[in-house]
Amino acid sequence: MQAWRNAFQSQLSKEVSVAGVTLARFIWAWPIAAGYLIGLYLWQSVALPTFTVEFVLYIIGASVMQILATALLVKLFKLKNFAVGAGLAKSEALVAAVLGLCIFGTQLSVLGWIGVSIGGVAVFMMSSRQGLRDISLSTALIGLTCGSAFALTSLWVREASLSLSLPFPHRAAWVLLLVISLQTLILLGYIIVKERATLAGLWQRPRQTILISTTSCLGSVGWFSAMSLQAVPYVKTLGQVEVFFTLFIAMFWLKERVKIKDMLALILIALAAILVMWS
Repeated sequence: MQAWRNAFQSQLSKEVSVAGVTLARFIWAWPIAAGYLIGLYLWQSVALPTFTVEFVLYIIGASVMQILATALLVKLFKLKNFAVGAGLAKSEALVAAVLGLCIFGTQLSVLGWIGVSIGGVAVFMMSSRQGLRDISLSTALIGLTCGSAFALTSLWVREASLSLSLPFPHRAAWVLLLVISLQTLILLGYIIVKERATLAGLWQRPRQTILISTTSCLGSVGWFSAMSLQAVPYVKTLGQVEVFFTLFIAMFWLKERVKIKDMLALILIALAAILVMWS
């Protein structure tokens, strides 16, 4: 779902501003998230949650950080092609592993650190237009910042979920609905004040907007549920299988030309994920 969402965002980014493409991710996602939560309560009725100050801060932090991460991802799509932009954002898993070590005490073996190193090389390789001798540091920094923002989002989402006294998967569904709803309100407010023409642009492209929101929400159901069960570094490393779907979509659906070094970098990123998870 995330690979397809990125593909749809990559296409829309050619016609709509960064803020507009970012809003497309959330604007129709919250009704789906609300329907999912209602469905869970119809399936298994549990108590309503009690929201603490700590929980609210986690929700706000995750919401703002994911907006930033998505905007940076769209910026990457504008700088390079779809596969490369998505690949650079995959530094998220590596950053999550490091932050997991620093904040949550997750230990990595020697094999795990080898995986982190391989992933770092792959990220810089994908940011280069002419090979490692001509690395674009600005693109690499945007990619690493994007990945870091996504990693922080994931860590705060997990903490928010664990702070609720609810069973799985209800706690993850509550976090998902509140995060998406807040993100929609924040972006709508910004666009109404700064970019009203962008709303018209999205209205004129309902199919693309709905596809982005739907695939985004379905992907988030998976991410948020998994992160309520397991530590973020492990969830994100397993999620690196996305790079293969990204490559196939770029080549066979978007008809983009993917250079050999970019294909190699995607494979290295996947290898890094496997090594980190295996360790």
